[in-house]
Amino acid sequence: MKRTGIVLVASTLLGIALGGAGSTAAPTTGAMSEASARVAPAVQVPPGNKVVERLQAKGVQTYTCTAGAWKGLEPAATLADRLGRAVGLHSRGPIWVSTVDGSAVEAAPVDGARNEVPGAVPELLLKAKSTRGDGVFAGVSYVQRLNTKGGLAPTGACTEGAQTSVRYEALYTFSVPAL
Repeated sequence: MKRTGIVLVASTLLGIALGGAGSTAAPTTGAMSEASARVAPAVQVPPGNKVVERLQAKGVQTYTCTAGAWKGLEPAATLADRLGRAVGLHSRGPIWVSTVDGSAVEAAPVDGARNEVPGAVPELLLKAKSTRGDGVFAGVSYVQRLNTKGGLAPTGACTEGAQTSVRYEALYTFSVPAL
């Protein structure tokens, strides 16, 4: 990632932590519970894998205007554990990095593995492309984006090169191969 990308992600995350960042706000209704995470068949992790971590994300989906339409550029979110402690970051790649142990996972969406959510970015199943470190993200095989709220691209015309960030929340689950 270029230095400007790091600065953009860091400043966006700082803005989120301070309650700012983003020009379009999605409603926030408090923490999303695991119990409310009913997994659609399209985004279920394949058999032979087990969930090892669940982290709540709050941040933004950033869009840029290209050829007169809003296109996804990158996410920037803080990941929190069950106690609400910030334990990671989510950014362009997509990649998830533990701020506790430095481990990371980069993943790509699985073709056709999406569940549309009214008024929010879709739920997704992503397959790990690479991992690093020996921490929480070591050996992750799949990532799920569930319980999404907000984050949809703006509608209507836009000015070429313009950018906007839209608040979103999601529950990310991380699975490893079951041994």
